[in-house]
Amino acid sequence: MSENKKLLGKRIKLIRKNAGYTQEKLSELIGIETGSLSSIESGHSFPSLTTLEKLSNALKVELKAFFDFEDTMSINDMRKIIINNINKIRDSEIPYIYKYFDGYK
Repeated sequence: MSENKKLLGKRIKLIRKNAGYTQEKLSELIGIETGSLSSIESGHSFPSLTTLEKLSNALKVELKAFFDFEDTMSINDMRKIIINNINKIRDSEIPYIYKYFDGYK
């Protein structure tokens, strides 16, 4: 399961709950099966653009709100992403990153 699917699902679930909708009610409003919404919120499937637009309209948020993952990500999730990307840093970038972190001593 990709990290992006999980983050998108968590974000949709958070926005749904903040709007006061159950999965059943929101599914009914946008015309999809409750199981489909559950699959999206659990990160097992990506919603189509059409479904995202329907969610956006029903929840009264802009599409981009679904992709604001910082509100959804836990510190541990952020830490995992940082650690997973350390080995992808180019040698030429290491001195700049070192200086950044060295400032936190």
